[in-house]
Amino acid sequence: MSEILQRINADSAQAVARAHQVLVRVSSGRGWRRGAGSGVVWSTDGLIVTNGHVVRGEDYVDVWLPTNARHRARVLGLATNYDLALLKVDAAGLVAIEPGDSANIRTGSVVFGAGHPWGVLGAVTSGVVIGVGADLPERPDNGQEWVAVSLHYRPGHSGGPLVDVSGRLIGINTMMAGPNVGLAVPAHIVTRFVEKVLETAAAA
Repeated sequence: MSEILQRINADSAQAVARAHQVLVRVSSGRGWRRGAGSGVVWSTDGLIVTNGHVVRGEDYVDVWLPTNARHRARVLGLATNYDLALLKVDAAGLVAIEPGDSANIRTGSVVFGAGHPWGVLGAVTSGVVIGVGADLPERPDNGQEWVAVSLHYRPGHSGGPLVDVSGRLIGINTMMAGPNVGLAVPAHIVTRFVEKVLETAAAA
């Protein structure tokens, strides 16, 4: 039994380590309008995904990469229905997240939510998947798909990665829907969002 627990601990630590490789800090605005949250490195050339409410309507925000290097990021696009934002920093050779199969993840699967809650860098919370889809009783009334998880997000978790036991992205931490229910935007929805923003930018 001890060997099984040791393996579980090792696998969990590895999944969290992978999440930390793609976890960034995001800061927007000034004074009372200042917002702070987390983000995920989406591509090796500097695309970053976070929540729309983290950028607070700004055109440019500050981003700290996993190396703690600070960059000025441009906001490329927003999806208000899913509270998503796509950012771009002038950087290359970054470690990017690997999207997981969020559309088919099973109820009860263990997940980890990483972020910077209350200024604590790289903090992690864990739980299990409650359900996935647009028919969840916990979801906001907008008809969109969500991943509901049994963990507690705190201010600063927003925009960070929700990963599975292999460190693959299952969703973007977004909000609480009850005392012990967190909601994340599914990774397959995030992929569509990024693709749409890039297609729109290319056609402009």
